[in-house]
Amino acid sequence: MTRATQPLVTAGASAERRSTSYSVLTSAMERHEGVWTVCPGEDWRQGRTLFGGLTAALCLEAAAREFTDLPPLRSAQFALMAPPSGVVRIRAELLRKGKSTAFVSTDLSGDSGLATRATLCFAQGRHSAHSFQGITAPAVARPDLCPPFPRKPTFAQHFDAGFAGGSMPYSEAEDPTTLLWYRLRDDAKNVTLPMLTAIADAAAPAMMARVSEMPPLSTMTWAVHYLSEQPTTENGWWLLRTSAESARNGYTTESVTIWNSTGEPILVGRQTLALFA
Repeated sequence: MTRATQPLVTAGASAERRSTSYSVLTSAMERHEGVWTVCPGEDWRQGRTLFGGLTAALCLEAAAREFTDLPPLRSAQFALMAPPSGVVRIRAELLRKGKSTAFVSTDLSGDSGLATRATLCFAQGRHSAHSFQGITAPAVARPDLCPPFPRKPTFAQHFDAGFAGGSMPYSEAEDPTTLLWYRLRDDAKNVTLPMLTAIADAAAPAMMARVSEMPPLSTMTWAVHYLSEQPTTENGWWLLRTSAESARNGYTTESVTIWNSTGEPILVGRQTLALFA
């Protein structure tokens, strides 16, 4: 998700700024009268708002803390209605819980009121006679052989990124599809689904490959589907494919797919963005 587009530089160029890692930030979440609060610093900002991937991840973190006996997360739908600022407040509500599934709603608010509403679906695994996997990972070079992927948004200092193929931003390419290796700069031993959600949104909008100069973009909705209950990968690296699928009437639709280092599909997502041009 994105709320603003800025000029590009190497993702690590802001590394010397004061920053708080994802796991340190989320460990500081506190609950008071049914509301979880956290205060992300400037290092997690994207233009005039909080990084959208962190906004989504915080919704997941609050739900997991509020309801500790949920089955595995299967999908999440996020509606981004306004840019959050200041102290973030998240209220999680259990909508329904059955024998194998549970639905949770989270409302994330900032100093100016409600900013994001999420609906989360949790479901137990079950025996099935059907097994199919049609999301094939592309053949790309290892992360250590890929050049750094340039980005400047402030939050980019929390990620390492390598360009693995496809179209570069501002290249006026016919096919706005980009392949990237991404990992979160964090000391946490295991990557959680909220962390992976933040990684899924860290790449530049795919529409940037279609143009020479990008107008502002603003995510409206984002649907994410989780294909693995406990994803793992080598050295923290995940392969992302981002693609702009359609742009008309002032809106664009984009997709993202994530594989781990062995080519196992881990996550798929699709978002609708307002395109201000």
